[in-house]
Amino acid sequence: MNKVGFTLIEMLVVISIIGILATLVTANLNSARSRARDTQRKSDIKNIATALRVYYNDKNRYPATLPSWGEQWSDSSTVYMPTLPRDPFSPTQDYRYIMGTISDSTDTDSFTLQACLENKSDANGIPAESWCPTGTMFQITP
Repeated sequence: MNKVGFTLIEMLVVISIIGILATLVTANLNSARSRARDTQRKSDIKNIATALRVYYNDKNRYPATLPSWGEQWSDSSTVYMPTLPRDPFSPTQDYRYIMGTISDSTDTDSFTLQACLENKSDANGIPAESWCPTGTMFQITP
């Protein structure tokens, strides 16, 4: 009598292969999500830098501080950003703004913007200070 069907071993092999493929797909999805968040961070920082340059053109100096992340940035007559962007991991992680340079925060003719990156091998990443949990950040200084 011929029995048609799969043996237990064949079923276990197929289930194992499906499990391995599912693990690989999940790992790649997580990596793509972190790269997408890093792209958003870089875009946010570049937009903030542009708004800072507009502010400088209006006031001949950079602001000492920025409003809270997620709030509107404006003065009495000009809206510089309708919403100052927040890091995707906010409130546990936010961008950093420093008027001047890291070594001289009294310099009103420059600024430093920083964002932590999740991807440690990012081409634009630089070693970060202790405030950045991944140890890699994106930085803009004019």
